[in-house]
Amino acid sequence: MAPSSRAYGAPVRIGLFLGEPRSDDPIGELTGWIRQADDDGFASAWVPQIFGLDALTALAAAGRGTTIELGTGVVPTYPRHPMMLAQQALTANAAIDGRLALGIGLSHKPVVEGMWGISFAQPARHMEEYLSVLLTLTREGYASFDGEAFRVHGRIQVPGARPFPILVAALGPRMLHVAGSLADGTVTWMTGVRTLADHIVPTITKAASEAGRDVRVVHCLQVCVTDDVDAGREAAATAFAGYGSLPSYRAMLDREGAQSEGDVAIVGDEAAVRAGIERSADAGATDFVAVPVGDRAARTRTRALLKTLL
Repeated sequence: MAPSSRAYGAPVRIGLFLGEPRSDDPIGELTGWIRQADDDGFASAWVPQIFGLDALTALAAAGRGTTIELGTGVVPTYPRHPMMLAQQALTANAAIDGRLALGIGLSHKPVVEGMWGISFAQPARHMEEYLSVLLTLTREGYASFDGEAFRVHGRIQVPGARPFPILVAALGPRMLHVAGSLADGTVTWMTGVRTLADHIVPTITKAASEAGRDVRVVHCLQVCVTDDVDAGREAAATAFAGYGSLPSYRAMLDREGAQSEGDVAIVGDEAAVRAGIERSADAGATDFVAVPVGDRAARTRTRALLKTLL
């Protein structure tokens, strides 16, 4: 079960997006990052699922012996059958003592069709059916489901299996309804604070309320503490160049009135960034996951500021 939705004025949970290790010992590097985030007191640490390390395998290997929640941002659903993902996630969760937050998402049409050769038709239906199977498997250990996209009848038995939150990368109205009515919440990306307040939070909480449930809203966003705001925004745009050309993210940037990926970042001195994160909380985020960007000095200042908010 997801934590209760954040009440106005309640503290937001501060998490840290760790990114992808680049050394010749990626698991060792990730282990160090997770332990440092845990020692610093962050509520959660998140890793991506792009084209490098497999996120769940990496967390199972690198996250043992810590107390911090460990999240995936996010595992694509199309290339993994829900029964296989349920097994993998339950196994990873067992390895890290029940501290997994499983973020899943559709990915994007150019990847799904162009790279994997899988049809991207009716993505919301795909996610709704996928969740119906995945949730039952991870919580009950079995599924008996006959839909249009999936027909699944089977059991899995992972010793010591425990349930964990499943969060859906949802931005459009239909996907937010699916996330609110079925899953434990959403993980957002390339979504500014105004769009969070006016679109994401009202849509998902309405769906959750109608289903008699609570949801988490994990607001993941670039952050840069710097005195050179233009350079900070340029760093954010450069680090994530190309995301704004993907339709789902472009729609969020357009809602915010943003031209580039850097325009939605929270950038400025310590007071300005603190205020930006507070606006995220007031908009309804239950969790704020910071993606530090900029040069080494800026990232050091960013990390120091975030630690004062824990």
